[in-house]
Amino acid sequence: MNPEIKTEIAAAAARMIAQDGADYGSAKRKAARQILGESQARDLSDILPDNEQIEEEVRLYHALYNADTHPAHLFRLRGLALQVMEMLEQYQPFLTGSVLHGTAGMHDDIHLQVFVDSAKEVEIYLLNKNLQIEISESPHFRGPRFEDVETASFMWKNVGVHVELYEQDDLRGAKKKSGDKLLRADIAELRTILTNSSHPAQQ
Repeated sequence: MNPEIKTEIAAAAARMIAQDGADYGSAKRKAARQILGESQARDLSDILPDNEQIEEEVRLYHALYNADTHPAHLFRLRGLALQVMEMLEQYQPFLTGSVLHGTAGMHDDIHLQVFVDSAKEVEIYLLNKNLQIEISESPHFRGPRFEDVETASFMWKNVGVHVELYEQDDLRGAKKKSGDKLLRADIAELRTILTNSSHPAQQ
């Protein structure tokens, strides 16, 4: 597959993610069909760009089209994430996803992971904080060979928050970095990120 086609698919998928909040999987498949047509897009195994390439295109999209608003929006989301993490500090929370990676748009929620002996304990703790929580399941970060994990979702100052409730043993296999990319950030690391970015309004 021509690498230029892959880049074109990644850029089209990034627009859908940034503008509409589409998930990566459906965005890249839809982008491939738009660019290649239904017939050529049937076998997608060597056509689709990986998520890292799409994420880089999302970052470029925000830099090009949302340069005036995106830094402040991202700073706010990270600040809200820190508030929730401080509330959950006893459960050793980690920030993951687009808010950590700097690609979060207007449709993105905050995604956290905690590693605990009892998911029910965290759920009761959140209910005792007068939060209206919904329980669902999220894919395990290790991939489809592992069972989905229980996830508690709620609104925090008009932003959706999803807390994935992993078992303590899962923390052993939870890599913090992939190359230079931080996969999950604890409270101290998020505070450092916020300090280093400083508030956009002050720049």
